[in-house]
Amino acid sequence: MAKKTSTPRRPMLGSHMSIAGGVDKALFQGQDAGCDTIQIFTKSSRQWASKPLSEEEIGRFHAAKHATGITTVVAHDSYLYNFAAPDEALRKKSVAGLIDEMHRCEVLGIPYLIAHPGAHVGSGEALGIATIARSIDEMHKACAGFITKLALEITAGQGSNLGYRFHQVQHMIDATQAPERLRVCFDTEHAFAAGYDLRTQDGYERTFAEFDETIGLDLLVAFHINDAKKDLGCRVDRHEHIGQGFLGLDAFRLLMNDQRFWGLPMCLETPKSADCHEDRENLATLRGLLEP
Repeated sequence: MAKKTSTPRRPMLGSHMSIAGGVDKALFQGQDAGCDTIQIFTKSSRQWASKPLSEEEIGRFHAAKHATGITTVVAHDSYLYNFAAPDEALRKKSVAGLIDEMHRCEVLGIPYLIAHPGAHVGSGEALGIATIARSIDEMHKACAGFITKLALEITAGQGSNLGYRFHQVQHMIDATQAPERLRVCFDTEHAFAAGYDLRTQDGYERTFAEFDETIGLDLLVAFHINDAKKDLGCRVDRHEHIGQGFLGLDAFRLLMNDQRFWGLPMCLETPKSADCHEDRENLATLRGLLEP
């Protein structure tokens, strides 16, 4: 968790925004939706190939940050990648894609690229974690000196996806050659689906105490704020609007009033239509949970 010179007055809330029409358009969409921060893809999340960002696109993005006042942006990597893949061709292709996205974040001044660690696809947890670490090491070697850091995301554990227990994430970090270059993103729905109960004061405190003891709160740099379509421990990755799922409002009330996390980007990844009215509604719900 980044050190702050002064205590923010409230959580930094936002949403994942589309880059259709250009990466700069996401910032203006975020402004219209009432975001303090946004998350973006730096290229199509469902295609391997992508054109390099032009100097003009980069310039427009920086100008849009200034125009909107949204200065904190995080990115999410492609859903195609699997850094734990036992198929070496897929793993290498995934690492190449990750390196490309790290370059994109670096030129855009985006501090964190958030990534799902990967699925072992039958090779087992230990080998999967070792393969993830090897993939990260290859990326770090290609991205020496970068300001942008990779943030491993807590997963729901669907299928053979790794990273659904805090100790798995810590083992990934420890297994890399440059663990100091890694950070972590906490997804509320994923953690709940993985069995971490955030709905009560006791459960909430136990979850973050375990996170701190296992990974360290100093490595936590971003949140995904999502309610859950399925119940505790289901290991199913399905997001719901705030207060309309199994997590419920109490979990988000605890998080919104936890001043340890004020100043960290907290982005929605909930279903929405083209006009983003659902984002406005979810953000209003979250802000309404703040205690005076």
